[in-house]
Amino acid sequence: MTAPWIYAIASVLLVSLVSLIGVATMSVSQQRLKGLTFILVSLAAGAMLGNAFIHLIPEAFETATNKLTVSLCVLGGIFAFFVMEKFLLWRHCHEVDDQVSGDDRDHPQTEHVHPVGFMSLAADGMENMIDGMMIGAAYLVSVPIGIATTIAVILHEIPTEMGDFGVLLHAGFSRGKALLLNFLSGLVAVVGALLALFAGSYIQGFPALMAPIAAGCLIYIAGSDLVPQLHKELKPSKSAVQLVAMVVGVGLMLLLKFLD
Repeated sequence: MTAPWIYAIASVLLVSLVSLIGVATMSVSQQRLKGLTFILVSLAAGAMLGNAFIHLIPEAFETATNKLTVSLCVLGGIFAFFVMEKFLLWRHCHEVDDQVSGDDRDHPQTEHVHPVGFMSLAADGMENMIDGMMIGAAYLVSVPIGIATTIAVILHEIPTEMGDFGVLLHAGFSRGKALLLNFLSGLVAVVGALLALFAGSYIQGFPALMAPIAAGCLIYIAGSDLVPQLHKELKPSKSAVQLVAMVVGVGLMLLLKFLD
């Protein structure tokens, strides 16, 4: 097994373990959880944009024979995520956990499981597969780019998984079952990474195409999912913290550039 395969599988397993972050939120107050989440979302937005513009897009332009193809692939990644979000996933809102009180988490509203719980799992599984494909393809380009992509995905997944765990509890799953199902959904990222790695072995030029597509996906997630959440905070002091956290996220990606 070559280095990209080892690194990619280890990385997606690490990303899958992030799904267990829900257990850490059980003893955290809602106020403190909100404060932590808005910083993590800011970090994730900066890291995703930094990874796209510092690592993936420059690498794609450097290796491409046709520069227009790179630009079209970036746009293709943006539109692909738009279509997936709009027509396939019907993604659950990541803010549902903010609407669920601590009492609701301990005592689900009904004894049966609401359909939103299964929809949440299906949507999360598809997202995790895409994450795995992005990580697998990134490692095919280079190990440093794979590490940068993994960090960006993890920073995005931490607040997302907190929300997913809250949704499953709210839907009627027990804590143990919600944690197990969330973890199994996270493991779908391994399938995505293996698909990307196999495709890279048999399809010539696959990494060169996937790098700008992955960049487009990251830009879409940061621009349509994360930044709008940040705009809901209007206090100048907290907005300044958000900006600093975004800059730190970009800085992390810049530091990883020295691993090239």
